[in-house]
Amino acid sequence: MYKRKLIVLFSALYSTFSVAQSCCSGGSGSPIAGGASQGVLVKHQLELSGNYQYFGSGKFQTGTQDTSALLDYLFSNYLYGRVAFGLTKELTMSVESGYFINKTEYALHKRDTISSKGIGDLILFPRYNVFTNCGEKGNTELTLGLGYKIPLGSYNDSFAVYQNPVTFKKYYTTSPPTVQSTTGAQDIIFYGFFMQTVSKYDLKFFSNAIYIKKGWNPLGQKFGNYANVGLFVSRSFWNKLGVTLQLRGEWIEKMKYDKNIDMLALYNIDVNSTGSKKVFFVPQLNYTYKSLTIYALYEYPLYQKVNRVQIVSDVQFTSGLAYRFNFD
Repeated sequence: MYKRKLIVLFSALYSTFSVAQSCCSGGSGSPIAGGASQGVLVKHQLELSGNYQYFGSGKFQTGTQDTSALLDYLFSNYLYGRVAFGLTKELTMSVESGYFINKTEYALHKRDTISSKGIGDLILFPRYNVFTNCGEKGNTELTLGLGYKIPLGSYNDSFAVYQNPVTFKKYYTTSPPTVQSTTGAQDIIFYGFFMQTVSKYDLKFFSNAIYIKKGWNPLGQKFGNYANVGLFVSRSFWNKLGVTLQLRGEWIEKMKYDKNIDMLALYNIDVNSTGSKKVFFVPQLNYTYKSLTIYALYEYPLYQKVNRVQIVSDVQFTSGLAYRFNFD
C-alpha cells in the first residue's frame, strides 16, 4: 500500500447539441446533453437522451505550473441518461441520472489499483421559459431552472490495504473521493440560459450559467460549491450538420469539513489541495436526422489554476444521442 495525499477531482459533464426548431413553438432546441439542461421543450414533447463520457488524466499542477505526479493515472467511463417532458410551452421537467462503468486510479508505477463502479446521482430538474421574443431578424429566449441532486451511489466504498498472512483476514480503508460514484450529499442546482438567434446567417449565440450549492455528507465532508459559465456560437449546415464552439469557465470552491475529523488520515484527502479555476475550449459536431441527433465533443483545457498540488483535466471526450417526439 502506498501513502499519498490524494486530491479531490470534480468533473462536470456538459455537452451541447442543436436541433432546428422555432423558439416560437415553445422549444429552444438547444438543450445540454450532460449534467443539466438548456432551454425548454415544446408542449407535450418527450426527449430521451444518453451520452458516454471518458475522462483521463495523469497530469498534476501546483498553481498553474506542472509538477511531479502523485499517481500514474486516473480515468473513468461514464454513462448519463435523461428523460425530459414539456409539461407546457413554458415549463419542462427532466429526470436525469448516470452510471460509472468504472472509476479507476493507478498508483505510481502501478503498485496499487483502486477501482469502483455503480450508479451516481438522481437529478430532478424543472426549468421555465421566462421570456421569449420572436422577430424577423431572430429570436431571443431566457430560461431559468432549479434542480435537486439526490445521491444514489456509494460515497464510502472501501478497498483492502492489508491481508494477514496467517489468518488471511483483510483490513479495509475508505476509498478516496476520486473513485467514489457520488459525494453522498444532496445538492441544489441554480441554472440560467440565454439564447439569441440571427436568422440571416443561421447563427445561434447562447450562454448558460450553473451554480451548484453543495450539501454535507454523512462523513462530515462538504465538497466545494461549483460555478460554471459557458459562451456558445452555433451554426447549422444543410439542416443536418451542426457545429458548435464553446468557451467555458468553471470555479470550484475549497472543500469544507468537520474539524473533529482527520480527513487525510481517514479518507486520504488533503483539504488544502482542493479548489480550482479553469477555462476550456469545447468544439462540437452534431448530426440530425429527423428527430434523432448524434453528437460528439472534446474539451481542451486552456487555463488551469489549482490550490497546492492537484491532478488537473487532460483528456475528456463525450458522445451521445437524443431523440424527440410529440404526443400531440
